[in-house]
Amino acid sequence: MSPDRTNPWEMAQRQFFEAAEAMGLDDNMRRVLSQPKRELIVHFPVEMDDGRIEVFHGYRVQHNIARGPAKGGIRYSPDVTLDEVRALAMWMTWKTAVVGIPFGGAKGGVQVDPRKLSHRELERLTRRFATEISILIGPDRDIPAPDVHTNPQVMAWIMDTISMHKGYSVPGVVTGKPIEIGGSRGRNEATSQGALYVTLEALPRVGLNINDAKVSIQGFGNAGSIAARLFHEAGATIVAVSDSQGGIYNPRGLDVQKLLEVKRETGSVVHYPDGDKMGSADVLEVPCDILIPAALEDQITEENADRIQARMVVEAANGPTTPEADRILHDKGILVLPDILANAGGVTVSYFEWVQDLYSFFWDEERVKSELKAIMKRAYHAVFEIVDQKKVLPRTAAYILAIQRVVDATRIRGIYP
Repeated sequence: MSPDRTNPWEMAQRQFFEAAEAMGLDDNMRRVLSQPKRELIVHFPVEMDDGRIEVFHGYRVQHNIARGPAKGGIRYSPDVTLDEVRALAMWMTWKTAVVGIPFGGAKGGVQVDPRKLSHRELERLTRRFATEISILIGPDRDIPAPDVHTNPQVMAWIMDTISMHKGYSVPGVVTGKPIEIGGSRGRNEATSQGALYVTLEALPRVGLNINDAKVSIQGFGNAGSIAARLFHEAGATIVAVSDSQGGIYNPRGLDVQKLLEVKRETGSVVHYPDGDKMGSADVLEVPCDILIPAALEDQITEENADRIQARMVVEAANGPTTPEADRILHDKGILVLPDILANAGGVTVSYFEWVQDLYSFFWDEERVKSELKAIMKRAYHAVFEIVDQKKVLPRTAAYILAIQRVVDATRIRGIYP
């Protein structure tokens, strides 16, 4: 891990202990919930197209399963570490609890740059990794989903691999699959759709109307690009976006459809012609009303938080804001919609997909959106009721809500044996 990067596991634990202190959580529960339940580390060989054998390193961590099967994505990145996966698994526990769906939290990852692999190499790596973690995953135990640099095709390979082991199709073993093999309509847009729903609920708190809002988005992958489209369709003006190669800014607004075309044709938004080019992180600091960090964790820190000019930060990424930055943003009067609330739309529609797979009964997109909207609105109001009652930061309120639900489940179940 880069020495100037905040350790995500330390950050996740700090956020947990701050909320535990605010709610007066007893020491026994702090010990139980501050550590992962299971950690699997695997080192597995993959035959490359030229006949070489490469050994890759992967992880699957289950943080908590008191409220149901573990749930969480799998990411492919050369920067994946065990601490990162631990943190993401813990955040998944709180995320599923905030929106009230019956899952625990898990996460997985492989240290690999998938852009350097051929299609066949990526498939072989995925199938071997799925085999390695098959001792943990299953529709009643642990259900993976797409994350950074993974997609519906990767989920299809995992589903097929586990199905071959079982001798029959097991569609519920993963979510985020193609619709043709048991995926849910609306899943691809779910994270950004959920972020939009909670943003619309929060706008009155900062005196904003969506039609007057200027939006800056860091990250133009699945979540960021779809957020650009959905917020634009809702009436907002997208003024800045970025991806790993750089960013583009135009205070008069960007043509979202043209942005999507440029990204698809050239691989980066930096080739968009009508705007000022800037660094990937610079879009965090442009004048805007709504800032959406939709890239990786540890993006808004105490070094740059004071330069944030937004009125609201909507965390479409996991862990983009450090605890120190949280306090700075609060002192500046910037409302933060925390990740475990703002980006919980993805896992919520994953839950819908899992339910549809179990019953082999599938919903149309309007029902998916309607059910998602109801859950996100309910979660938003539950969080901000705690904000108003306890006078705490929205992140602390979301943690209090989530932790209490996990604590209640743990106490009711008891400590075995």
